[in-house]
Amino acid sequence: MLQALLYGTIAGVALCLTFGTVFFSLVQNSVDNGYRTGIKIAFGVFVCDLIFVFFAIFGTALLPDIPNFQKWMAGAGVVFLIALGLSNLIKGQPKIAYPQTRFGNLLYYFTTGFLLNGLNPVNFISWVTIASYLRTNLHYDMNQVLLFFAASVVMVFLVESAIAVFAHRLKRIFTPKVVTIFNKVTGVVFILIACQIAYTNFLK
Repeated sequence: MLQALLYGTIAGVALCLTFGTVFFSLVQNSVDNGYRTGIKIAFGVFVCDLIFVFFAIFGTALLPDIPNFQKWMAGAGVVFLIALGLSNLIKGQPKIAYPQTRFGNLLYYFTTGFLLNGLNPVNFISWVTIASYLRTNLHYDMNQVLLFFAASVVMVFLVESAIAVFAHRLKRIFTPKVVTIFNKVTGVVFILIACQIAYTNFLK
C-alpha cells in the first residue's frame, strides 16, 4: 500500500510538470488576477481528473456510445484552445470580463480549468493507460489502484495550487511588458497544442 501511495504521489507531480495549457493558464491568471483564481482553475482540473479516473478504473462501458466521441471531443478542444490562443495574441494582455459575484467568479475559473483539462483527449488516455499499467504490469488490486489514483489526483491539485501561489508571489517581476510577452507566448503554446491535437486526431 505504501508503494501505491508513493508511486501515486510521484505520478501526480510528474503530470503537473508537462508545461501544457493548464500550467500556462495557472501562471497567467495568477499573475493577472491573483493566486485564488489559479486555485479555482486547479479545482476545475481536480474535478475533471476525478471523472477521468472514475472511468479509467471502472471502465469506459459506462460512457455513452457516441460515434467518433474522441474526435468530437478533440475538435471541441482544438476550437477552445485556438480561441484562447488568439485572444492572448490579439489582446496581448487580455482583461477578460467575468461575473463579479463570488459564485460567478468561481464558476468562470472552475469551468476554464475543467475545459482546459477535459477537452484534451491525451489527458483521459493518460489516466486509462496508467490504470491499465497498474493492473497488468504491477498487478495492483482494487485497493492499491484506488490509493494510487487518490494520491495522484490530490497531488495534482496541491502542486497546481502551489504553482498559482508561487506565480502570484513573483508578480512584481512581471512588469506590463513582461506580462504582455508571457501572454503572447501562452497564446502561441495554446495554438501549438491545438495543432498537435488536430494532427493526432484528424490528420495522422
